[in-house]
Amino acid sequence: MSKPKLLLATNNQAKVREYARLLKGIPYRIVSLKDIDISEQVEETGASFEENAVLKAERYAQLSGLITMADDSGLEVDALNGEPGVRSARYAGEDASDAERIDFLLNKLAGIPWDKRNAQFRCVIAIARPDGKVQTCQGQCRGVLTFAPLGDKGFGYDPIFYLPELHRTMAELPMSRKNAVSHRGKAADEARKILSDLYSI
Repeated sequence: MSKPKLLLATNNQAKVREYARLLKGIPYRIVSLKDIDISEQVEETGASFEENAVLKAERYAQLSGLITMADDSGLEVDALNGEPGVRSARYAGEDASDAERIDFLLNKLAGIPWDKRNAQFRCVIAIARPDGKVQTCQGQCRGVLTFAPLGDKGFGYDPIFYLPELHRTMAELPMSRKNAVSHRGKAADEARKILSDLYSI
């Protein structure tokens, strides 16, 4: 019997690959928006990660008729009162590259000492059914922001997110180690339980 499809509401192939690893072994076949020819862009107009994740999951479940998983995640910096938060991907402008976003953030933190550079990555996952029912879960990971990028793995703000207990930035960790400690990895563990329960309904 073929596995039912699980729509991952993204066209970001790095994210598709990461979730394929995080959710390995689930009784679903993961497909992206591109795989099923959905081109509509859902605007992330929510004021929180949870609102944005739910917006996307509900709309794409409605469009596809599939169980749909969407996430919203970002970086919250203590010294910047939680910025960039929901604006993490757009912090340096709509079309900024990862490197430009990092530079922009490091400039904002200029002069802030090491012991005041605490931050957290946070991820909220929403899982929506075509009948409109939605469940959410989340994960977070605390760290310190470096003064310059280190490492060439990962994406986004990973090169400046330092994990004191591992003496490495996220971008210096092998993927398996990153997934074990990351905000997305922790949220995905919760999502795995929800998806398994849905499969048995």
